[in-house]
Amino acid sequence: MPARRLVLWCPDWPVVTAVRVAELEPLSPAAVFLANRVVACSATARESGVRRGMRRREAQGRCPELVVFDHDPARDARLFESVVVAVEDLVPGVEVVRPGLLAMPARGPARYFGGEEVAAERLVDQVDAQAGAECRIGAADGLFASILAARRARHVPPGTSADFLSPLPIEEVEQLGDLLGSKRSAQAELVDLLRRLGIRTLGEFAALGSSEVTTRFGNTALLAHRAARGLEERPVERRQPPPELEVAEKLDPPVDRVDRAAFVAKALADELHAKLDGLGLACTRLGISARTENGEELHRVWRCAEPLTPAATADRVRWQLDGWLSGKGNRERPTAGLGELNLRPAEVVGSGGLQLDLLNAATGEAAARAARAFARVQGMLGPEAVVTGVLGGGRDLRDRVRFVPWGDERAPALAAEPPWPGRIPPPSPTVVPDESWQARVLDEAGDPVRLTDRKLLTGAPSRVEVSGGRSRAVVGWAGPWPIAERWWVDLLACGSGRTAPDSQVSPRAAARMQVVLEAAAEGEESEAGEVALLLVHERGDWWVQGVYR
Repeated sequence: MPARRLVLWCPDWPVVTAVRVAELEPLSPAAVFLANRVVACSATARESGVRRGMRRREAQGRCPELVVFDHDPARDARLFESVVVAVEDLVPGVEVVRPGLLAMPARGPARYFGGEEVAAERLVDQVDAQAGAECRIGAADGLFASILAARRARHVPPGTSADFLSPLPIEEVEQLGDLLGSKRSAQAELVDLLRRLGIRTLGEFAALGSSEVTTRFGNTALLAHRAARGLEERPVERRQPPPELEVAEKLDPPVDRVDRAAFVAKALADELHAKLDGLGLACTRLGISARTENGEELHRVWRCAEPLTPAATADRVRWQLDGWLSGKGNRERPTAGLGELNLRPAEVVGSGGLQLDLLNAATGEAAARAARAFARVQGMLGPEAVVTGVLGGGRDLRDRVRFVPWGDERAPALAAEPPWPGRIPPPSPTVVPDESWQARVLDEAGDPVRLTDRKLLTGAPSRVEVSGGRSRAVVGWAGPWPIAERWWVDLLACGSGRTAPDSQVSPRAAARMQVVLEAAAEGEESEAGEVALLLVHERGDWWVQGVYR
């Protein structure tokens, strides 16, 4: 049974903090933007049709008086400190999930105040009186269920979290971004894929088998699947960190500015993760402590469902220092500069739970070693020996990926911004050959299946023969979907009197079809299990452009 938790959620916290800093009216229509998209908006803006994920131009079109703010996590964390302090006056040991969201064990407050619902009422009154912030509190088994309960101000009885989650829409999976301390892009892609597969609720997702989810969708989906079942966001694998993992730094002279303290925090984060790597561990709950010249003790715990990276650790330390040193109205604001800073993992897991991306997530010395190794290989074999795949726009599978030599600017061949109608939707094929394989599509009578002038099939596909004479029966198919690219070239050529269009921009007329082939017979030298192919009919023949496995 997952642990019972109380979760406090401050709605629209990025907007609340931005409006406070700007000294605007609390009911002003406002929105916070990141990468030109809405990440949070006020209730007044929502009444005008502004929604999360909306582009700035569309949001301002729906609400012309909208006040626009940039996303500032440091600002959110700094002002959230007053809320955390107010909660800690009643409940010790709170954990900050992110600015605007904190969690605490439910057992202590429930026993002290006489029940979880009574404790929730006391906390709401406390935050309103001391921090002047609106909040909602929910209680449930497990952190994910508790967060969704808080967003609905619900008290979920023990043992019923799975029933509470079951009817909720699958879009709630995006809330896992709060737990993972990361962007929601991975969760959003998973939600989009599940919806196209016909999965609309968390209960339908939870009904799938864990092994099938992991095999088909990967580790991100496994975390979401566990959460949808009402289980903890990760398996129980926690251990008490050894005392030698604590890292500390004496600050002489004492630090009273956030930028100077953040510089020290970055070095401490690298030192802490070097020790963790040496023991094969990763941190999931981070304790941040500081001592001032006057002997004041400051302490806060940040938690994350996924193991923290050095960069994520440094960010949380910087946010916490900003809250301590710069928070207006913070009763815990130190009366003197910080003389000592201490980081200690409050909970660790095996490092198998942390897998850094070689090119993007490597930091410090690891990144430098990788860069030197790549440069050395390029010196021996040439610049094209080490390349990075860059995903861009385009309709054809090969048009979307451009391989850039290591060290060059990672610019896509085609911009991803246009909508690209006619592009094959995800999931993408797992294998895309450099040169398409020629194939034959046959109907039940053994006659070739071709396309008519109206782009219709001459018969139902029954068998596909690929190069080498390999033949397998078709168990399912979809399509065809015609493609007409650069059709305007012929019109321009006729108007200008040219006899032939430029080969670089020649027209293209083709049609795509997806087929699922039956499993190979026992002993046959072929791919085991069912295989799906992406076929393209072009130049009078069928070609295999991609393979789904």
